[in-house]
Amino acid sequence: MLSIIEQIKQGKLWDFHGGIHPAENKALSSKQAIKAAGIPQELILPLKQHIGSRGDIIVNIGDYVLKGQPLTQGDIAMCVPIHAPSSGTITAIEQRTTAHPSGLTDLCIVIATDNQDTWCHATQYPDYQDRDPAELIEAIRLAGIAGLGGAGFPTARKLQGGLGNVDILIINAAECEPYITADDRLMQDYADEVIEGIRILRHIISPKLTLIGIEDNKPDAIKALEACVNEDDNIIIRVIPTKYPSGSSKQLVKLLTGREVPSQARSTSIGVIMQNVGTAFAIKRAIVNGEPLIERVVTLTGEAFKQRGNVFALLGTPIAYLLEKFDYKADKKYPRVIIGGSLMGFTLPHANVPITKITNCILTPKRKELPLHTYEMACIRCSACADACPASLLPQQLQWYAKDKNYDKCEEYNLSDCIECGACAYVCPSEIPLVQYYRQAKAEIWERKQDEMSAERARQRFEAKQQRMDRDKAERENRFAKAATDRRQHMATAGGDDAVAAAIARVKAKQAAATDTATPTIKPAVAAAIAKAKAKQAASVSEEAIPDNSEMAALRKQRKLQAREQKAAKHAELMQQQTVTEQPPEQASDKKDAVAAAVARAKARKAAQQAQSTTETQPTVDAEPTTEVNTDVAVDPKKAAVAAAVARAKARKAAQQAQSTTETQPAVDAEPATEVNTDVAVDPKKAAVAAAVARAKARKAAQQQQPTAATEPTAEVNSDVANDPKKAAVAAAVARAKARKAAQQEQATAAAEPTVEVNSDVANDPKKAAVAAAVARAKARKAAQQEQATAAAEPTVEVNTNVESDPKKAAVAAAVARAKARKAAQQAQSTTETQPAVDAEPTTEVNTNVAVDPKKAAVAAAVARAKARKAAQQAQSTTETQPAVDAEPTTEVNTNVAVDPKKAAVAAAVARAKARKAAQQANKVQPNIEEE
Repeated sequence: MLSIIEQIKQGKLWDFHGGIHPAENKALSSKQAIKAAGIPQELILPLKQHIGSRGDIIVNIGDYVLKGQPLTQGDIAMCVPIHAPSSGTITAIEQRTTAHPSGLTDLCIVIATDNQDTWCHATQYPDYQDRDPAELIEAIRLAGIAGLGGAGFPTARKLQGGLGNVDILIINAAECEPYITADDRLMQDYADEVIEGIRILRHIISPKLTLIGIEDNKPDAIKALEACVNEDDNIIIRVIPTKYPSGSSKQLVKLLTGREVPSQARSTSIGVIMQNVGTAFAIKRAIVNGEPLIERVVTLTGEAFKQRGNVFALLGTPIAYLLEKFDYKADKKYPRVIIGGSLMGFTLPHANVPITKITNCILTPKRKELPLHTYEMACIRCSACADACPASLLPQQLQWYAKDKNYDKCEEYNLSDCIECGACAYVCPSEIPLVQYYRQAKAEIWERKQDEMSAERARQRFEAKQQRMDRDKAERENRFAKAATDRRQHMATAGGDDAVAAAIARVKAKQAAATDTATPTIKPAVAAAIAKAKAKQAASVSEEAIPDNSEMAALRKQRKLQAREQKAAKHAELMQQQTVTEQPPEQASDKKDAVAAAVARAKARKAAQQAQSTTETQPTVDAEPTTEVNTDVAVDPKKAAVAAAVARAKARKAAQQAQSTTETQPAVDAEPATEVNTDVAVDPKKAAVAAAVARAKARKAAQQQQPTAATEPTAEVNSDVANDPKKAAVAAAVARAKARKAAQQEQATAAAEPTVEVNSDVANDPKKAAVAAAVARAKARKAAQQEQATAAAEPTVEVNTNVESDPKKAAVAAAVARAKARKAAQQAQSTTETQPAVDAEPTTEVNTNVAVDPKKAAVAAAVARAKARKAAQQAQSTTETQPAVDAEPTTEVNTNVAVDPKKAAVAAAVARAKARKAAQQANKVQPNIEEE
């Protein structure tokens, strides 16, 4: 199989994907020989005219420079200097518009020429064949030569990268873009110098084969080159078909060698290096003649030029100077000046833009010659752009992503491989300026990469700084530690103590002392309580857990009882509100009467509570003290309110003392008992629950007793009170207080009944204690039933509705009601005293299993005592709320009480309401007693 070089020598050519055949229009400028453009009055030299970094300025404003004198310098391969194209004075170093599609400005050196064109000293290498390639490469770099084909890549850097890596040297003479004929005329007029430059390149690179690729539309240039080449040069002139863009680097390599340059790679990676015809000419001038790159061939074409052709233009020559010198006639409607060809060129914002190293053509078309782009239309997805793309890309996808600024997708679709040839835009039926989108996207991507590089450099600097600071810190700590060690050693050797260690020891001692003092001491009583609780918990854990629902049943029963009590209380309040609302508004008394009545009620409650506490501690009741009420309280409402508040506070205190006294009584009533549930003694938790239920019921009975006593009618009324309504109200309060005291004495008498003797063995035997508790509960139930039966047999008092019409009759009725209430209380007391003893009462059998635990027996006894107290209190409240109607002589009532008919009517209505409420409470209490 033949090698690539042998196939090339045999004349084989390859092809690339896509390509177009636009109108060439080269004849406009290829007929005349190259001329000199002359020296303008001002030269504008951008510092950056190539790919890479710009050099450092080595001149100042006002300096006089000679032709060929370097203006910048750089020590890196990607930096090439610029030189003075002519002699003159530097007038400015400032920002000027440069030849770039963006139209942005760049730093430029401005030279005012003196038309002398005086050369500086030049270094020549006529014997280049005897020179080292590295020396020649450095000379090329110092001459400021960059690729003149359009890319502007530094030639020295490209040659240095190809040393020893390439075997084929290609000279690009295709010049495929329409209108441009600079290389064509250069080969026709200076073919010998072009071939000499190729020989210098061959000497530097030493390739196996040298090819000159030229299109078949340049026959004169082909003949001129063939005339200058001999057999010893080993240069092959290969004529290729005319096809755009065959002059591109990657496409020309594919045409001549069949090798394909990888994505984002250079041709040197596949052993091929390429140089332009104009670059070879500049190398010959720099090495042989010692002339740096200060001028180049520029094509002036387009119908707007009267004098078309190719000229040697000094770098930095303003385009406006060329337009003026070669008779530019601008189009009246659409004047345009384009740098480059019709496909890859761009329109200048204005004509004051300088010629640079990569400027090869100035095109000034008229409107009919090169139509303007119409409005962009929507893509029809015809795929014509993809078929014409020489890089095998997807132009429509790239345009969408570039328009959407999705630059990551642009890179994914290899936007960097686009050569911006313009073939896609040329064939687009929608006239979409695709190349403009690609250029803008490339610029944005480049900026992003520069920012990333800057951020990476900043990160590296920051990390280096942190490392340096950490290193310094570690060194400083090591120095301090070493100094401390040396100091300790010195103090140890000197016989002294370490001050730091002593201070640390003192701090630790203080902390230990503070910790010892802060430790809380537990009191003996608290410790004992904690021990008892732990013992109970251990005992409950050790016993076998027997599933039982008695606790839940007791709780459920308690909740039902509370619900019924709440319902009864709400009903009583509702009835009282209805009674009050039925009263006519004219029966309302004044504020002073209400204050006096409140004061009287508060004092009555206090007296009743004091009498109750006295009765519980004394077995007998001596005489009834009469409570005197100060009638002067009603004079001042503020004093009355203060007295009422004091009375309420004292009443609460007395009730609490009475409750505590009742709960702490150790005696056990010897009443017959019913069966005791043995389950209570089995579980300590259930016993505790039962005791809590008993205490709650006792409190509730005491609370019911207090409002019931408040509604009782009171005793005699002083005849002197009838003269003043205020005194009448005070007298009524005194009567109610006496009635409460009588009821409390009755309760004390009932509590003082002879009890059954308790055998002293009960305290020693838990079984006997449980039996005694059961007997007490049975007696309590029996007493409650007897009281209920006696109360049910008493007739109720009828209230005459005609009392409201006569004030005197109303007063008499009130006195009669109070007398009957007093008689009923006395009868209830006598009945309680005459009850026979309970010794003969049969005792129900008691399960002896109760005595399993002494603590449980004690709990059961306490429960029995609580229930007995509650039953007695309920019996008392039932007796007090039922008025008797015996023939008790009534007390004389002074007829002067009825001074105000309205007040009398109010008093009668209040009496009726209280009677209704007492009857309702009695009905509610009776089923609760039966349920127990």
